[in-house]
This record gives sequence, structure tokens and C-alpha cells, in this order.
Amino acid sequence: MSDANRDLITRFYQAFQRLDAEAMVACYSDDIVFSDPVFGTLRGRDAGDMWRMLTARAKEFSLTFDQVRADAGSGCAHWVATYLFSQTGRIVINDIQARFVIRDGLVCQHDDSFDLWRWSRQALGMPGVLLGWSPMLQNKVRQQAFKGLRAFQQAS
Repeated sequence: MSDANRDLITRFYQAFQRLDAEAMVACYSDDIVFSDPVFGTLRGRDAGDMWRMLTARAKEFSLTFDQVRADAGSGCAHWVATYLFSQTGRIVINDIQARFVIRDGLVCQHDDSFDLWRWSRQALGMPGVLLGWSPMLQNKVRQQAFKGLRAFQQAS
């Protein structure tokens, strides 16, 4: 296990626990590629701005993380975020597996995976229960997330 890379991942999540987006982004390379089921693939500044937006808007937020492992070029972690989804006022508990590619002491690729249908049931209520599995609703969630990111960037 690479202690430096394990420490990098730990720093990232400790910053996230404090809602310190700048410290999170400092763990990323300039050419970062981030992906998850909601935002899809984000590159460079878009990935950092996603964290800036999410931390700035966080309500009733808490985060736990564990199972941090790393070797010379990669790492992984498990994390759980609990927060108020502002669009519906519903509490979400999102259980996430993260994988990282690390180059020159910084994360250059970060992939989060979680069950989007489970997330949509919590975040959206009955529409998520009934349609959260469908590509139509999942695409709408992605479009809304990306639209929110662009609006945040224009306002910043």
C-alpha cells in the first residue's frame, strides 16, 4: 500500500467532511476526469466546480468514509453521504464506492459508483420509486445536474 496515496485519499474525504471544496480540489490534477451516475463525466475545472457547488449548497450534511486503500498508482474508498436534497426537501443517504487513479501525487481520475435508482427513490420520492430505473428519468436527473452546474459556474 502506498501511504502517500492513502493519505491523499484520506485528505480528500476529510476536506469533504468539512465542506472544504478548495482542499478537495487541491487533491486533483488539472486534467482530472471525474465520473458518477448523476453528473456523468466531468473534466478539469468542471469537476472542481461540481464539488464547489455541492459543498456550497450542502444542507443537513454528514459524511463518513472507510476502506481507504491505495497502491503506487491507484486507490479506492467507500463513503456515505447524508444530506437534504434541496429540490424535494428529502433526506438522501448515498452509499458510494470510489476508485482513483493517482499520478505525481494527485488524483487524475476519480470514479464514484452508486445505485442511481436507490438514490432517486430517496431524492425524488414516488417518481423515483416508479421511474428511477428508467433511462428517461435517469437522463433527466443528469440533465438537471449538469444544468445546475452550469448555472453555478455562471453565477460564480
